[in-house]
Amino acid sequence: MKQALTELQTRDLQHVWHPCSQMKDYEQFPPIVIKKGQGVWLYDENNHRYLDAVSSWWVNLFGHANERISKALSEQAFTLEHTIFANFTHEPAIKVAEKLVALTPEGLNKVFFADNGSSAIEVALKMSFQYHMQTGKTTKKRFLALTDAYHGETLGALSVGGVDLYNEVYQPLLLDTVRAQGPDCFRCPFQDKPESCQAQCIQFVEEELSQHHEEITAIIIEPLIQAAAGMKMYPPLYLTRLRELCTKYDVHFIADEIAVGFGRTGTLFACEQAQITPDFMCLSKGLTGGYLPLSVVLTTEDVYNAFYDDYGTMKAFLHSHSYSGNTLACRVALEVLTMFEEEHVIDMIRNKGERMHDIAMKAFNGLPYVGEYRQVGLVGAIELVANRETKEPLPSDERIGYQIYQRALAKGLLIRPLGNILYFMPPYIICDEDMQFMINTTKETIMQFFEEREGLNCSKDNQRCHLS
Repeated sequence: MKQALTELQTRDLQHVWHPCSQMKDYEQFPPIVIKKGQGVWLYDENNHRYLDAVSSWWVNLFGHANERISKALSEQAFTLEHTIFANFTHEPAIKVAEKLVALTPEGLNKVFFADNGSSAIEVALKMSFQYHMQTGKTTKKRFLALTDAYHGETLGALSVGGVDLYNEVYQPLLLDTVRAQGPDCFRCPFQDKPESCQAQCIQFVEEELSQHHEEITAIIIEPLIQAAAGMKMYPPLYLTRLRELCTKYDVHFIADEIAVGFGRTGTLFACEQAQITPDFMCLSKGLTGGYLPLSVVLTTEDVYNAFYDDYGTMKAFLHSHSYSGNTLACRVALEVLTMFEEEHVIDMIRNKGERMHDIAMKAFNGLPYVGEYRQVGLVGAIELVANRETKEPLPSDERIGYQIYQRALAKGLLIRPLGNILYFMPPYIICDEDMQFMINTTKETIMQFFEEREGLNCSKDNQRCHLS
């Protein structure tokens, strides 16, 4: 039944085109108008509250309206909000760069500022390509990426993405990317188990590198979790072996830690778990704790030196954004990084991750239609399937994840799905009580949905029997 719209919903739908949405859906399920946030909760215009189990698209680390971050932002706003970043600089950017160099894997000593995740990906792709052009490797004009990868929505980022939902329609506009089969531990082609995995699937990457390495400038990867693909998780050994291949074949390693960086996987950066240093590391999302858009690309002295020359050689990296190094965003990022140091955040993530895993396994283990519950750090995913034994996927056209999402919202829980995968990526401050609510409400909603679905299917079958 179509629900009555509030005044703000009506005004929204007159002019606003929402992201990642079929706007026709909004006729039956209008946008929820959020008036305020507090901790892990969002409050709408009718004061109904929703637990933000997805950290508002993976950006919020320390809760909404965090007092410490808000204070830092407010103080900075009365001093300097923004300045051109070419030939000018400011202390927040300098301090952020220094902290990031100190915290990221050894060897990443140069920091380039952009303003969102997709922009960071574009920077890394362009830097890698230009590096090879300026070091005499002019055949290197293509990128290697994995199936089911997601790296953003701009054309370069889409080119190295592998989720057809996002990039298929734009195929005529995209770069000619070499594609290698990515890791899939749930449906492992080698019938291996995560606990005994030796990353055999890296052979798919090596096959492509051995054949195309002279024309490949870089491989790009989401370390440990292919997020938009459905929180597909794989072991650190895969990254270790990939780093070895990149070195062997003289191909840059681009680590897209936009979604998984800043503690999401249980370490500050996912690459730490494989003890590797990529040639480029892209960071955004949690960098500002969910407050403001900011992204960075960290790279090595070797890459930097390929661009360092007299202006007349035209080797400079002539790439810019109006809001590069935005002062407000940098001040917020500085506060977030300081909180990691002062508040023992990684220990907190590990402890809460163990607790979330224990509660979730008890809730979902053996549940019909749940093929697997998997978790890395404080990221958990529920893979819904038609058959647990065969791992047969549920029909995508039924939009089952979307229907469960709607029902969960009615219970006060925001778990925006990835197809038929439901996932948890809550703010780090989530308490035990709220974690219990998040998991138990998800379980309850899944069970209710499938009970009703089975009842509906039985009714249809009986009707067909009567008609025959």
